[in-house]
Amino acid sequence: MAEPETPDREAARRADLWQARCLLRAARSATLGTQTGGQPFTALVTPATAPDLSVLLWLSTLSEHTRHLLAEPRCALMVMGEAEGANPQTAPRLTITGLAERIEDAALKARWLAMHPYAALYADFGDFALWRIRPAGGLFVGGFARATRLRQADLLPNEAAVARIAAAEADIVSHCNTDHASAMAELGGGGDWRMVAVDTDGCLLGLGEQEGGEQEGGEQVRRIAWSAPVADADGVRAELIALLRRARLPRG
Repeated sequence: MAEPETPDREAARRADLWQARCLLRAARSATLGTQTGGQPFTALVTPATAPDLSVLLWLSTLSEHTRHLLAEPRCALMVMGEAEGANPQTAPRLTITGLAERIEDAALKARWLAMHPYAALYADFGDFALWRIRPAGGLFVGGFARATRLRQADLLPNEAAVARIAAAEADIVSHCNTDHASAMAELGGGGDWRMVAVDTDGCLLGLGEQEGGEQEGGEQVRRIAWSAPVADADGVRAELIALLRRARLPRG
């Protein structure tokens, strides 16, 4: 018989769900699990996330795991954070399951490249294509002996909020970079940081964005999470103001 939910247990579960989403949003590498003929196989991949938290992958048809997905789209993906100490099991990690599909979407390709700007060197190679994994559920482990099972409804952001922020994203990014360039530099920790993407859960900054989307410094990007999911552009504005206030607090 399952234990009844208490306010403390429910609060801990909500905290785990939020940490899981932030972990997936920030991940720049992951382990992809596929299978062929019943034999499991894992590979290193470089993910990004769509506004709705679908995982985006830029895969070559020459890769073993891509051939597996073409034959069997069921897969799993694991992302990890940093361990607290010498024990690797203290690292937070999230495993999601879902179905992979090859897609054609210029906006989502640009979003993947915003997370991995170094890949512009091979982004137009003919053997590469964009893939999407829609999370169906998963398991979040917040540390040693601390696991939370996730349903799809638990993990995914609110659809209406996703749509509102996606519709406002271009204006938000343009306004922040044009009218608040110094604030973006502060959020990045100093330097020519610019906002390159925003969603319900946070924003992505890139260092030294140039015309054409190329960036100085290759892979220098920084994911900044909000304190909680936001529902619209006003929520984004409030989070940015709070982040700047914290960044300006005296240290020590």
